[in-house]
Amino acid sequence: MRIFLTGATGYIGSSVATHLIKQGHEVFGLVRDEGKTDAVRALGIVPVVGTLEDRSLLTEYAQKTDAVINTANSDHRFAVEVFIEALAGTGKTLIHTSGSSVVGDDVMGETENPHIFDEETLFTPMDVRQERVNINNDVRIAGITKGIRSIVIVPSMIYGNALGLDVESDQLPVVFRKSTEMGAGVYVGKGVNRWSNVHIEDLAQLYALALEKAPTASYFYAENGEASYNEIAGYVSHALGFDGMTVSWNASDALAELGDWARYALGSNSRVRAVHARNLLGWKPQAVSLPEWITSQKK
Repeated sequence: MRIFLTGATGYIGSSVATHLIKQGHEVFGLVRDEGKTDAVRALGIVPVVGTLEDRSLLTEYAQKTDAVINTANSDHRFAVEVFIEALAGTGKTLIHTSGSSVVGDDVMGETENPHIFDEETLFTPMDVRQERVNINNDVRIAGITKGIRSIVIVPSMIYGNALGLDVESDQLPVVFRKSTEMGAGVYVGKGVNRWSNVHIEDLAQLYALALEKAPTASYFYAENGEASYNEIAGYVSHALGFDGMTVSWNASDALAELGDWARYALGSNSRVRAVHARNLLGWKPQAVSLPEWITSQKK
């Protein structure tokens, strides 16, 4: 299959592309920085230099390939609308990447939310995530009304070394850096807030399975376990040689340093279960757990 993938230099994008290429697919990867084309090409990706704002380029590659996978930006409405327009009536596949912070709350580490969401659970997103939910819904609706096979994949906290370029995931690198700075494993507030998590190898496999057999308008959480940020801080502390010592990062200080990202990425609960991925696609996560992976990253 010929695939156009956005975010080819990113953590998710380069990993998914590498996995799909190993399966025999041909991947054209959108690259914003022309200086990274050689690195992308070395992975077997055909680089396409451009941006998510380039309507003609996005349309061209959506129409000349068999499927589009958007991993570049979960909140880029323009690009999603261009892809839907370009693919309308073709029956081709559009996979859009979201994130499980859509079910997050605004507790800044102070409470554990008992609610766990599967793909059929209704929820009200935080204001900062409402537009992301709107885009997810538009992608799924297009799978019913626009003649597209549309799929939304919603990863939880991702961990593990990238399968493609040497780039980092989102949340854990921040925890590692701040913990190094403070000399102890760091969590926000009381750190009792919990996040589901998934290894990048298992996530890449989920994209491959979705590409192969997911029904249109489908929605898949991606997770294989969960942990509180307090627990994560302990694992990080051991990895950094701080003997399990942990410390609270004042919520207002975290917000001052990281902005709203601290609110929805470090301070919230995001507890999901990948019921559809397992039952509909036969997804079977097999990579090492988050505690095992973190404690293996000894400095």
